[in-house]
Amino acid sequence: MKVAYVFATSGHTASYKLGKMILPQLEAGTHGVDVIGMFFFDDNNYILRKGDPIGERLAKVAANKGMMLMMCDQCALERGLAEGEAGNCQPSGTVYGVMVGCFPDLYGALAGNPPDQVITL
Repeated sequence: MKVAYVFATSGHTASYKLGKMILPQLEAGTHGVDVIGMFFFDDNNYILRKGDPIGERLAKVAANKGMMLMMCDQCALERGLAEGEAGNCQPSGTVYGVMVGCFPDLYGALAGNPPDQVITL
């Protein structure tokens, strides 16, 4: 089964649920599904900053597995993780391979390999 994760809730969603649960399983090859993409909202974007230990580990897994990592464009702009303007911006100061976009960009990025399930955390 192919899944995509959306990190939408505030708090420790990315650092705890991703960093302590999902990422170690992905690294060990025991997660049980093929994760094809992750989309980050609000402060969850900070996990994708260049130099963040969890973000750097995630970028490595994503590169090895062909997993899409995308930040909400407006959320990334507000947090200094993108340059430009909503609808037309590029990541800045992030780990390798991160994209920035809005829902239409997410749909397009996943269209060639659509998930069976989308899980929002």
